[in-house]
Amino acid sequence: MKAILLAAGRGTRISRMIEEIPKCVLPVDGIPLIRRSVMMFLERNIQPIVCVGYCETKIYEALEGLDVTYYYNPFYDVTNSIASFWFAKEELTDDTIIMNGDVYIDNDILNLIIETEKECALMVDTGRTEVGDYFLTLENGYIKKYGKNLPLRERTCEYVGIGKIKGKFLVEFKEKLDSLIGSQQHQLWWENILYSFVEEKNIETIDVKGMFWSEIDYFDDYERILAYTSKDNEREKVINGDMK
Repeated sequence: MKAILLAAGRGTRISRMIEEIPKCVLPVDGIPLIRRSVMMFLERNIQPIVCVGYCETKIYEALEGLDVTYYYNPFYDVTNSIASFWFAKEELTDDTIIMNGDVYIDNDILNLIIETEKECALMVDTGRTEVGDYFLTLENGYIKKYGKNLPLRERTCEYVGIGKIKGKFLVEFKEKLDSLIGSQQHQLWWENILYSFVEEKNIETIDVKGMFWSEIDYFDDYERILAYTSKDNEREKVINGDMK
């Protein structure tokens, strides 16, 4: 199994709050977020591939010493994640987890997506429909509608920022990727590859309702991660008898 992490973008919505660094290298418990994610994959013998672009040297530094394969998108400033993904398409040879580099997940969520036998699926949170970044409409667990501006009455869940493609679907998936890039649709996100199948194929989902995750779009998202990990650390201290 492989894991492709997309970390080429500038992150314009949060950039005014942080220095000139990719948001995926923001520290969580003193460890860059993307290093934490890559280590989680390596611990499970999953090969990590990282797509870089903006301030790529900062990501190389954050992942120094780890066994990582890199792909560089020189057009990161005028494209979206589908273009970065296209540069790494030769890696699509085995079951592949695809994850946005600015997403924080815990081990339980990662285990869910590793273990799923679904041919292709995106992780969603049915506990979030009012506030979020990108929403989906589901029918029997299958994606029917999608969009940032999906009307509230049509929202079933928020998209988490991570998906999985099983080996047997990779040929169709790569053909669609090439078709979209070939028609100059490089402003799309990688998830649009799957959305383009919605009318002809059941695109499944994995619900993580009640579990903690966060994609860093704004500084508030980052603060939410820090607050969660701080509480988690306190719980660990209590469990280990380090606090009275």
